[in-house]
Amino acid sequence: MLNPKGLLKFLPTIGILVFIGIYIYASKLYPGGSLADINSAGFDWLNNHWCNLMRENGLNGVQNQARPVAIAGITILCGSMIIFFFQFADHFEKSRNWKIIIRISGTVGMLSASFIFTKYHDIMTTILSVFGTLVIIGMLRALHKNQLTVLMVMGVFCMIIVGLNNFFYYNENLTQYSPIVQKTAFLLILSWTVCLNLTINKSVLKQWL
Repeated sequence: MLNPKGLLKFLPTIGILVFIGIYIYASKLYPGGSLADINSAGFDWLNNHWCNLMRENGLNGVQNQARPVAIAGITILCGSMIIFFFQFADHFEKSRNWKIIIRISGTVGMLSASFIFTKYHDIMTTILSVFGTLVIIGMLRALHKNQLTVLMVMGVFCMIIVGLNNFFYYNENLTQYSPIVQKTAFLLILSWTVCLNLTINKSVLKQWL
């Protein structure tokens, strides 16, 4: 039988699902303009970055009604991820120092992500990349020590895609491909997070099932 207290343990997964729903809804409100065609109409899933949804105006210059919705989405996602990093550190990590590293790195990374809609976008993205990489390293270390090989391999792929995302974004010759790399990174990292959240709380799932 479901109970509210047990449900709270799955806030990271719930937050991710809510974010995906908001992401899709916000994409329908975006007026248009992309890297491929500044005059295009609507959100182009191949050529628009997520952060385009948080601009005051679309790349085509039209006022962006998706902005408040997208900002709400990224806020929910970042809050959910901060909860997850604390859960992960408490469940998998025995070292006090690494617990602190995972918690602080995860929190700083998510706080920076929640401000990527501001004029400091590039700075916030860089901070997110640095602390995101650090927290993933900490998580991979913990998963290795707990002999969770499949989840560790998933984490390695996440770290690789984060690196590729930054490489494509900051390389002028490859920027055109960065939107699709970014979405792939989102999909992999969020899927990994859901798997870990369910693994952490598998005892609760068994009770429900």
